[in-house]
Amino acid sequence: MDPLVAAIDQGTSSTRFLVFNAKTAELISHHQVEIKQRFPKEGWVEEDPKEIMLSVYECIERTCEKLCQLNIDISNIKALGVTNQRETTLVWDKETGEPLYNAIVWLDLRTQPTVERLINKAPGRNKNHLKHKTGLPISTYFSAVKLRWLLDNVDEVQQAVLSRQALFGTVDSWIIWCLTGGRNGGVHCTDVSNASRTMLFNINTMAWDPELCRYFEVPMEILPKVRSSSEIYGWMKSNSLAGVPISGCLGDQSAALVGQMCFREGQAKNTYGTGCFLLRNTGTKPVMSEHGLLTTVAYKLGKNEPACYALEGSVAIAGAVVRWLKDNMGIVQSSSEIEKLAAAAGTSYGCYFVPAFSGLYAPYWEPSARGIICGLTQFTNRKHLAFAALEAVCFQTREILDAMNQDSGVPLTELQVDGGMTSNRLLMQLQADILCIPVVRPTMSETTALGVAMAAGAAEGVDVWHLRRNLAVGAERFEPQINSDESEFRFARWKKAVQKAMNWETTEPCCNTNGLV
Repeated sequence: MDPLVAAIDQGTSSTRFLVFNAKTAELISHHQVEIKQRFPKEGWVEEDPKEIMLSVYECIERTCEKLCQLNIDISNIKALGVTNQRETTLVWDKETGEPLYNAIVWLDLRTQPTVERLINKAPGRNKNHLKHKTGLPISTYFSAVKLRWLLDNVDEVQQAVLSRQALFGTVDSWIIWCLTGGRNGGVHCTDVSNASRTMLFNINTMAWDPELCRYFEVPMEILPKVRSSSEIYGWMKSNSLAGVPISGCLGDQSAALVGQMCFREGQAKNTYGTGCFLLRNTGTKPVMSEHGLLTTVAYKLGKNEPACYALEGSVAIAGAVVRWLKDNMGIVQSSSEIEKLAAAAGTSYGCYFVPAFSGLYAPYWEPSARGIICGLTQFTNRKHLAFAALEAVCFQTREILDAMNQDSGVPLTELQVDGGMTSNRLLMQLQADILCIPVVRPTMSETTALGVAMAAGAAEGVDVWHLRRNLAVGAERFEPQINSDESEFRFARWKKAVQKAMNWETTEPCCNTNGLV
């Protein structure tokens, strides 16, 4: 039997555990569990750290049962990697192992007053004041401002920091710490791709930065140790996989870049999940964007390997717009229904949807924006709204791609895509039409999990996966089918709608009705 490599893919809306053949990259078995999101106040998004871990354990056990049913010996699993929703912020007690607050999810908006205060103390009130070190604007998106909010507002966190019992981490750190023993010797670490999303990490020196920590008033002793994306961090301590090394760690978007084999400078991929994330490999030197993109560490595939960087465009709401239509509005009964509904319309009939539920991310970085639907007539129905929602995902991607082309000076000639939404063929065709370039979708869509499995299997001491070998992965191409004039017209109308969504939340309400503190 060929060696197997496993991956934990802990996303915003679900946890998955997947097992791959290390020689062929074939997906052997997997299990998925949905994660409940909590919205305690408007703009707040939380998840229960314990529920996250229970979902991880359940996925591992169910997948191991499925392997046994296939007569596959789980002792063939030689390594395990962890990929995760990035920026989601946790603090826990290292003595008790208990979380000190719910995980604050990446798209949470409660930190807007914190962000305004931090920007006000920056020279010239410049939100890019720290960009030369972090590659990031000061925004509600990143972990440092969430951690600052926890330190300012949660007594348990303040007390644990004072008594030196607090540990901070993103979801990868929490999972690895728990799996390697937790309060009984758990390994407190993260990798460079996740560290680069905190605003506390210097992407030039590849280390936590004392000046940045002083700026956010964060004590450095609570931070995890930063490691490469491919090395043995520790070993599984319990359950069916006890003794298996955990040897890969990548933020989900970096993992998808690796899984799509975007190892060469200039290669790019777009992942359609809860949000939408377009990354372009820029090689071993960080490139600073002039057009609203982020500079991030893509990966460092081994202790002695160089770090590679990427330009990234982040969209807060992609698949989440479908969930909103289903859960909040009752317009569809299931996520898969939106494709049929939108296809029945075949057009938005002049209706434009800007789903700025969490403000707008790249290229605007405008937290004051709010969602709007405009261009409505008496003729508009739920089919047109479904179509407009899918178009919104494509228009947001187009804005990022345009910025990326301007920054790099080399236009992308095709877009590689992955993520849950790519099963929607209408969306893929709309994306090709709106970008005016082909969209290429791999037949095996689990590229995020595949990427971290590759990193784990290639780690020194594991050595069962050869990176950069050509994988025989099939793909489907979607060619543009409308003329560029129509595409440009629709895109111009979209941009007009975006301007109407701007500056909606301009002042804090006197009675705190929007839930910000």
